[in-house]
Amino acid sequence: MQPDETPGHLQIVTTADGSNTIYNAHVGENYHSRNGALQESQHVFVEQGLQYFLGHSSDPLPSVSILEIGFGTGLNFLLSAAYCTNQQLQLNYAGIEAYPLTADMIGKTGYERYVPNGIWHSFLNSYRQSLLSIVEVNPYCHLKIAARKLADFRSEQLFDVIYFDAFASAHQPEMWDEAAITHTLKFLKPGGVFVTYAITGNLKRTIKALGLKVQKAPGAPGKREMLRALSL
Repeated sequence: MQPDETPGHLQIVTTADGSNTIYNAHVGENYHSRNGALQESQHVFVEQGLQYFLGHSSDPLPSVSILEIGFGTGLNFLLSAAYCTNQQLQLNYAGIEAYPLTADMIGKTGYERYVPNGIWHSFLNSYRQSLLSIVEVNPYCHLKIAARKLADFRSEQLFDVIYFDAFASAHQPEMWDEAAITHTLKFLKPGGVFVTYAITGNLKRTIKALGLKVQKAPGAPGKREMLRALSL
């Protein structure tokens, strides 16, 4: 397959709020909620994760670091980058993605409608390089994507916020088991915030056993609740 070919198992799908996602036939699931890709990313990750962390910090912060499990289409990054740029806040963003999409496929999502043109074009132009090294998307935002499985990810850096955006456990149960969650939370700073769209009894018990405070938050459209956890 050439770098910019669109794989046959990937298909652009329009969700209920008019924003697009991608359906992955190999996994049997969409990258975002069919009830609204944009609404889910904005609510679960930017508002309940990034903005919650910043709002509960005792002092104004010059920078914030985010680790995303399941980088996918890059929508969570784009919205976070737009928010931090608007706030003139330095963003250091790391993503983990075992099966990176092509820049061509991401370009077909239409996400340029939701972020400033400069962020969108810089992200697309530097996307391939971000799979190899840290790139500057703009003076406020730096991005690095680790093209490997979660279990193989290693980092000396700890993060303020973790976005856990893996495919649902029905399709990727190995991403939600105790070993995967334990490994993920090794990278969360004390005082950091972990957020995900899902909330199950097993997930809550695993996270509580690791010493975090679990909170229920209102879910995105289509879900009554989501999970947020605080590192004490």
